[in-house]
Amino acid sequence: MKVNGTLIWYYYICPREVWLIGHGIEPEQTHDFLELGRHIHEIFYQREKKEILLDNAIKIDLLRGKKVVGEIKKSSKFLKSATMQLAFYLYYLKKEKGIELSGELLIPEERKKIEVKLTEEIEEELKEAIEGIEEILKLEKPPKPEKIPHCKYCAYKEMCWA
Repeated sequence: MKVNGTLIWYYYICPREVWLIGHGIEPEQTHDFLELGRHIHEIFYQREKKEILLDNAIKIDLLRGKKVVGEIKKSSKFLKSATMQLAFYLYYLKKEKGIELSGELLIPEERKKIEVKLTEEIEEELKEAIEGIEEILKLEKPPKPEKIPHCKYCAYKEMCWA
């Protein structure tokens, strides 16, 4: 499987989730937090061009004008993972399409808009993350579950702690 934005997001949260998603194991689709995320995507930013799929590799939440990639999140709780997911989209567009754009993390419930720019430091961190994800995906079995604060929000909770 190619590394994508979702895998980048989970890499900064839980390696077990990276493995599960990367091996096609879907989370509980009716999980409250997944449904809330889908609802937020539907009701906010209706005038913007949304859900743009490129090369079956990245799915951009929205495009603002012709220069800004937007990523919608339900909260700022996992800001690092959200920032790196958006940076990955900017990195992909730069490397694969020759397009340099800026990004905005959009958190409508908190009325926040956070600018994200692709810097050399972030590019280097993304390269390391991509390598880390590829190593996790090569594993025969998922990494052992590790209790972290994210567990209480996780749609995979039953697979780790049932």
